Amino acid sequence: MSDKNGDLEVHTGEALVSTTELVLAFPPLLGLDLGGHSLAEIQFERLRTTLQHAYDNNPHYRRTFNEMGVRPNDLSCLSDLSKFPFTTKSDLRTNYPFGFFSVPMNEVARIHASSGTTGKPTVVGYTQEDLANWATLIGRSLQVAGGRPGMKVHIAYGYGLFTGGLGAHFGAESSGYTVIPMSGGQTEKQVQLILDFEPDIIMVTPSYMLTILDEFRRKDVDPRSTSLKIGVFGAEPWTDAMRTEIETAFNIQAVDIYGLSEVMGPGVASEYAADKNGPTIWEDHFLAEIIDPSTCEVLPDGSYGELVFTSLTKQAMPVIRYRTRDLTCLLPGTRSPFRRLGRITGRSDDMLIIRGVNVFPTQIEEQLLRCEGLSPHYQMEIVRPHRMDEVTIRVEAKSDLAEDEHAAAAKRLAGYIKTAIGISATVTLCAPGSVERSSGKAVRVRDLRPKELVDAALC
Repeated sequence: MSDKNGDLEVHTGEALVSTTELVLAFPPLLGLDLGGHSLAEIQFERLRTTLQHAYDNNPHYRRTFNEMGVRPNDLSCLSDLSKFPFTTKSDLRTNYPFGFFSVPMNEVARIHASSGTTGKPTVVGYTQEDLANWATLIGRSLQVAGGRPGMKVHIAYGYGLFTGGLGAHFGAESSGYTVIPMSGGQTEKQVQLILDFEPDIIMVTPSYMLTILDEFRRKDVDPRSTSLKIGVFGAEPWTDAMRTEIETAFNIQAVDIYGLSEVMGPGVASEYAADKNGPTIWEDHFLAEIIDPSTCEVLPDGSYGELVFTSLTKQAMPVIRYRTRDLTCLLPGTRSPFRRLGRITGRSDDMLIIRGVNVFPTQIEEQLLRCEGLSPHYQMEIVRPHRMDEVTIRVEAKSDLAEDEHAAAAKRLAGYIKTAIGISATVTLCAPGSVERSSGKAVRVRDLRPKELVDAALC
């Protein structure tokens, strides 16, 4: 139906967003063209097309749809998506390598894959149109972070099969930025090129940005003196305390970019630098749900649970209700018609149960960053030598912390962890640079308990 102004609106069980509201309330976003329709109508039409494409061209989806007794034409409103089956990482691995592709191989322009550290890698494919859409969303993400075409972007995400490096590279390049394809590692060279090439933007994991910060300090170079203005950080959870440390140390705006290879890669959602209140989901391309990870019941906006994504425009490998395992909530948009992600508190499959207490590594980090004199570099080790779990946390002292203050700092952190999380931990302070570094995602946990005991605790 049309309102009195002639704007097209559709009722699909969700709040309406008219084109007039878009024009008047929100600045134009790169690649956003709803063609005079409401967001809900665009999502509905794209979802119906995606479901039909997946059913017609993906044997896994045809089988699982049939098993649940649903067909694409059973979708009469967006909320009907809950009738359709979930997709999990194990589904992708079962169909390794190319069984989840929904176009002929001669239409697949690029292939990426996960690291495969916990089994077979998950393989994803992209058509030329998929890559163009991805590039647009990277450009949009840079736009809301404060970037503008012509700026130089230093990319320190890993290249190769990992989606971070090439995804950010192609998106920035296609959107008119000058790309410095540094990739991960070679920290000393990272610093040198930042000083020599004078980039405006850096795209990197937040934990590796702290490693770069350490190298600046080792070289006795003030990180605030560089050309960097914006940091776009993703691929792992990070806290507000870490954001504050990075922004203060480098005098930059630090924003969060969210993505995962199974859904697309970086750029599924990204944060507005003006607000820094959580990544905005690009809902013209992805439909988000929050479910209870135990019951799989769809939860209302504002409720914390597991994030689930359905792609709306992907051709080579559409995903239907993909369970990300990320624990978060959906919040109203503030600077766009799209909803935002709340703080990711952890992952349902990263959850640790220690002496009956549910623990996420980000909780440890939050307490660590409360302690002056301690760096953000740490590693937690869990063992069960007898009947009870024992936790040791190795954390680096900052270089200006006197040795006679180490015991007090360790005791203070152990107290914070006990009070806030409810577990006892032995905290060991060690010298700066002694905790293992990573040029990609940080390895924070070494769970050395017998696997059968861990599995039993999670059941």
